[in-house]
Amino acid sequence: MSLFEVGTSRGDVSLGELLAGNAPRSGDPGLRVADLVQEIAVGGWPGFRSLALLPALRAVRDYLDEIRRVDVRRVDGVRRDPTKVGQLLRSLARNVATHAAATTLASDTGGADGPLKDDTVRDYLNALERLMIVEDQPAWAPHLRSRYRLRSAPKRHFVDPSLAVAALRATPDRLLQDLNLLGFLFESLVVRDLRIYAQASDGEVLQYRDSNGLEVDAVVETADGRWAAFEVKLGPGQVDEGAATLTKFSEQIDTQRCGAPGALGVIVATGYAYVREDGIQVIPIGTLRP
Repeated sequence: MSLFEVGTSRGDVSLGELLAGNAPRSGDPGLRVADLVQEIAVGGWPGFRSLALLPALRAVRDYLDEIRRVDVRRVDGVRRDPTKVGQLLRSLARNVATHAAATTLASDTGGADGPLKDDTVRDYLNALERLMIVEDQPAWAPHLRSRYRLRSAPKRHFVDPSLAVAALRATPDRLLQDLNLLGFLFESLVVRDLRIYAQASDGEVLQYRDSNGLEVDAVVETADGRWAAFEVKLGPGQVDEGAATLTKFSEQIDTQRCGAPGALGVIVATGYAYVREDGIQVIPIGTLRP
């Protein structure tokens, strides 16, 4: 379930309204980073929401362990090494919300025995995708004004960021000590919620990267061609950086062919929703709904 579905988001800002070009307005929902870290660690699993923190963390770890030991074999009748599957899950967790290549995952998963074959890693990933454990975020392919080439590699995500936390056997306190990893996990949380909210608008959540190194974390595109682009930033001090990226990105898109975006926004962890003087919207994750 999304933050809106579990009652953590107050839902003042609608993704559907953003796609329609309406500006966000919302007060501070009162969420702290520590609150969001616990949401990331526990996840949106309905059966675990009533548990205390430590039992909930153990429940997610037990679920992932059952996938590793039993379910990954049952998905298509192919025997797979549970130890290697566990190593792959940890590698995916360390590389969550990145464009980690199969060769990188193969090297991590092989360990002291040397890297696995890339095809073996892809087979493991396909099995985990069929079990709805991982869900890659595909690349968006707009029409460009620039000469730069588009990169088509997907971003790697678990269907819920709590699975990444479980694979690493981490806790909220440990995550707060590693803000770099926490930033990637927060991005994965945002992508999870955007995927849920986008369904109401018949949309999908993509990402953008070009050969010049310009990246945009999330692009929501609907079946009728409406779209909006978002950068995800954990700290309020990173809003300017996200806004600069979106401005540069928007200058490269051929809007005569793609249409103008309904929104260019920076999704943040805390604070209130508003529109900057440059037109970039700032949207706390605790204000979003479909």
